[in-house]
Amino acid sequence: MGTRRLSKVIPSRATSDGAGVKLRRSLGSSQLRHDPFLLLDEFFSDDPQDYIRGFPPHPHRGFETVTYMLDGHMRHEDSVGNRGDLGPGDVQWMTAGRGIVHSEMPQQKQGRMRGFQLWINLPAAEKMKPASYRDIPSHEIPTVALESGGEVRVIAGTFIPGEQGVSGPIQGLTTDPLFLDVHLPAEAGLEVPVNPGYNAFIYLYDGQTTIGDDEQSLPEHSAGLLSDGDEIHVRAGPNGACFLLLAGKPLGEPVVQSGPFVMNTREETEQALADYRNGTLTG
Repeated sequence: MGTRRLSKVIPSRATSDGAGVKLRRSLGSSQLRHDPFLLLDEFFSDDPQDYIRGFPPHPHRGFETVTYMLDGHMRHEDSVGNRGDLGPGDVQWMTAGRGIVHSEMPQQKQGRMRGFQLWINLPAAEKMKPASYRDIPSHEIPTVALESGGEVRVIAGTFIPGEQGVSGPIQGLTTDPLFLDVHLPAEAGLEVPVNPGYNAFIYLYDGQTTIGDDEQSLPEHSAGLLSDGDEIHVRAGPNGACFLLLAGKPLGEPVVQSGPFVMNTREETEQALADYRNGTLTG
């Protein structure tokens, strides 16, 4: 099908969430989504006042959350009884399903806190399945060394750098997500095969990069939605580039979101709110 092009740029916007954690939101701002991806937040600060109050207990229903830490230490606790500590390079993959109440609280009073939270939609048939949770320590995430001197961390799906693919720890989901963290040195290029028909985007969090054969620039701290095709071509700028590359199978279903509840109809989101208020969200 050919090489994908940069079709739309979504600059991240400064906002806050939880108990006042400062972050930058690209997907999800002004309800901009890229099926099956609902939201992407980047949190990044050296000032504890920007993150110390964290994300106290709050509910979810109907989708999955993925937390990926670059720096810092965050503790997760939820209504199902799970508890986990996320450090640099760790991932938490949580399926809210029919409902979960969880918290994510910083375990540091100084230093840098940096990472991402991604929301991935669930199909209607899976929105009410039991909640589940998985901590993935950094050492379980394969890292592929590139000939250019760069590297690719494979969190979900399969990255095919040559004749053989390298698979991440997350596999077998309906949306079949590909989640890569890519680090390229100055002027290095990378070609990534992707499934035609899947939606894909790149979020550049450090450096400079161009995308596609026409070398369109993606601004730093922006999400670049990509056209269809079977391959993504990316080239780093003079200072290198660090970015997330995500692709997934679109669900093609109605999305009705009310805060932390993502369902297919307004009635379903209203029911989720009622269930939360009467204590049956997680039952």
